[in-house]
Amino acid sequence: MVAPPAGSRPGWSRRAQYGLFFGLLATIAGVVVGLLLLALSIIAPSSYASVRGVALDVTAPLTGSLRAVTSTVGGLAGGAGNYWDAARQNGDLRRANRAMLQRMVEAKAIQLENAQLKAALQLREQSRVAVATGRIVGSSYESPRRFAVLSVGYRDGVQVGMPVRSAGGLIGRVIEAGRFASRVLLISDRANIVPARLLRGGLPVLSTGRGDGTLDIRPLEVGRNPFKAGDLLVTSGTGGLYPPLIPVARIIRLDDDGAVAIPLADPASASFAIVERPFEPLAEQAPPPPPTPPPVVKKVNPTAAAARP
Repeated sequence: MVAPPAGSRPGWSRRAQYGLFFGLLATIAGVVVGLLLLALSIIAPSSYASVRGVALDVTAPLTGSLRAVTSTVGGLAGGAGNYWDAARQNGDLRRANRAMLQRMVEAKAIQLENAQLKAALQLREQSRVAVATGRIVGSSYESPRRFAVLSVGYRDGVQVGMPVRSAGGLIGRVIEAGRFASRVLLISDRANIVPARLLRGGLPVLSTGRGDGTLDIRPLEVGRNPFKAGDLLVTSGTGGLYPPLIPVARIIRLDDDGAVAIPLADPASASFAIVERPFEPLAEQAPPPPPTPPPVVKKVNPTAAAARP
């Protein structure tokens, strides 16, 4: 290998040398112009003022253009910042609105549950045959069989055959009783028949579940249709089991020889229910036995007794 000649600079091109040379010339020229302007400002201030005016006229358009570009870029940056800040604030407001709406729904649910619980407690205080108060923890809607599950069982005194009602009206009767829960056959089930009567006029009717959440109402007497839309039904107490005067349903439309009604107590919206003792018509209607009169003690006149032979 041959050693490179002394003084050579590897990687140093002629174009770079020319660039360095012209840069040095421009620096020297700038220094010279600066010294001349400094001398002119000291020796002839008036002439220097004219030079400054010419320089100002030459650089003013360039300065204005640069200022406009700077303002535009600053405005775009500020607008983008304001946009992102507004988007962030909008997101915060949406999250706060959702949280507030959730708290409102929870407060409404608590208020509704408290109202239902108060109504159930008031109903239990008024009922003389209340056995237990429980929560409705489930019910069937998709199948033709209509059941509900109550959170009280035989340890609370619940037995098969006991009627179940809520503050809104009659719900059904107990068909299975476990230790901690019981199954209720709803009045909308096809196997549940409730003796009832019209609140308007007292006409006796029979209510049978249709399996779709409604009731089939039929009068006991065959003849003209006695029902009207909006009529209310209450239990009649006939046959026992269901106590009389419990709200049952409201008629929504007429049928050929009867009507279709909806239950007044909806297990989906009722949180609490009361289990009562079965109604016994003879025990309710039998008058109390008359009180036993005290024995009559005859008083004897001692004078009349001595005068007797």
